[in-house]
Amino acid sequence: MNETVSVISDDEYRKVERFIYKEARFADESRYDEWENLLEDDMIYWIPRGEGDFLPDRDVSILNDNRSRLATRINQLKTGTRHSQEPRSPMRKIISNLMIDRISENEYLAHVNFALFEMQVQSLDEMNIWAGRMEYKLRESEDDLKMFFKKVVLINGDHPVPTIAFII
Repeated sequence: MNETVSVISDDEYRKVERFIYKEARFADESRYDEWENLLEDDMIYWIPRGEGDFLPDRDVSILNDNRSRLATRINQLKTGTRHSQEPRSPMRKIISNLMIDRISENEYLAHVNFALFEMQVQSLDEMNIWAGRMEYKLRESEDDLKMFFKKVVLINGDHPVPTIAFII
């Protein structure tokens, strides 16, 4: 995916930064309706099987959800019957190294590094640490920015990973 990129203003940088922090907070706090309101209809949420020249529609992935599948996943999480998240895992994400470019007149590409701390309280009562980088594609809408692509590359993605039953 080779988009043409251009530098953005400080105001645009802060706007994208606020969006990414808000998206992370909603996901961390299992605020599913608010998180879902950040999505465009053409949303793709992809976790490839590690670093590499992978494509979501060609290669095996840890997760590859379109907008419809994401809605189903969120509805399952909200029912309370998704046992791998009942009770829900308390978690917090730390985001760093934010780099943002414009890829079209109304679209942005952002890259961040992250560490997510999940307290798995459902059975083992142990701490999981998820780390890697995320790529966001955001589009200006009438109200604010909306997300139409999120790629999460786990540093251990090419090794066996525990079930990811939450929104990273």
